[in-house]
Amino acid sequence: MTITRRQFSFQVASGLALASVSSAAADEISHTADAIHQEVNFSADRKRIYAALLDTKQFDEMTRLIPGMQTAKLGNSPTEISRELGGTFTLFRGHIIGRHVEFVPNQRIVQAWRVVDWDPGMYSIVKFELNEHGSGTRLVFDHTGFPVGLAKHLADGWKEHYWEPLQKYLT
Repeated sequence: MTITRRQFSFQVASGLALASVSSAAADEISHTADAIHQEVNFSADRKRIYAALLDTKQFDEMTRLIPGMQTAKLGNSPTEISRELGGTFTLFRGHIIGRHVEFVPNQRIVQAWRVVDWDPGMYSIVKFELNEHGSGTRLVFDHTGFPVGLAKHLADGWKEHYWEPLQKYLT
């Protein structure tokens, strides 16, 4: 089968157009995305940590241990944590909101998580993995998908607002 010069030119032009689309699509992938990975050891068992992260009353008690939290200007919404998969949560007086994505009882919690002043519709993913570690628990934490440039601020916040008060609450 012979092709005409016109057909050949069309095929070449089509191939170049597809190549430029592919190239443009590749350029839309962020190569500077931030992520947080933290590992924290607790003397408490996995069941106790899992409950503290998902029970409204326990979470409220834990956050009362954060210095300055009671006077911080964050909002007026009460802590609310649904225990249902797909349910919502409101933390730190409405400053943090989200939805539960996955539960594996006493082992894993995955949440779509956001700070209320992020752009509308911007959610990150947080994963709390609870692993037996001697007589206690190693919490392996990963946070991805948050706005670029916030990694240090968020990493410090996880330590100050979650891990340190959780350590105090559980002892």
